[in-house]
Amino acid sequence: MQTPVLPDLAHHAAKPIHWLATAAAMAGVVALAGLLQPRAATATATEHRSTPRPSAPAAAPDPAAAAFPLECGGVGTTVARQAPGDLDGDGRPETVAVVHCAAGSGTPPGGIYVLTQGSGAAPRVVAALVDPAARKTVGDFAVRDGVVSATLLGYSSLDVPRCCPDQEEQASWRWRGKAFVRASGDLTRGVRAAHGS
Repeated sequence: MQTPVLPDLAHHAAKPIHWLATAAAMAGVVALAGLLQPRAATATATEHRSTPRPSAPAAAPDPAAAAFPLECGGVGTTVARQAPGDLDGDGRPETVAVVHCAAGSGTPPGGIYVLTQGSGAAPRVVAALVDPAARKTVGDFAVRDGVVSATLLGYSSLDVPRCCPDQEEQASWRWRGKAFVRASGDLTRGVRAAHGS
């Protein structure tokens, strides 16, 4: 008898059980490859779900809802002008309001007030930058980059008609620590906020 050149492969014949085992092993490899995908592929979907939506910016206090410390003899107050701005850098806007008594005629003296939104419903006055007792009226007025600026008009004497101020002063205020610091020519003084700002 002659020995075959090739080994006897009869015991290596593929049987259905071998094909099933091979198919199961391949399915396992494919499943494992699917689980081992790079993290970047799924991170985007996760980031969109977990990133909080930005909240709406806080609204500036409404001066119409505030009580101003003005003695107007029952005629009420008028908010002549207003401007919002984050004056103390806390991320929440304050409102600066120019307010005077609601006089029927003439040019009543005005005040410049800083409002913040209190814990209650109504905004509160935290500083008076110009007190109406100073008998000034407010000309130009602006709030920019945390600075309040105004043109203050006044009278040199009681003989000057109240319609026609004859003095003018440029003033500005900036929050420094716990007070609004006023700069006006050579004059610099602080205005403390009531109960912080």
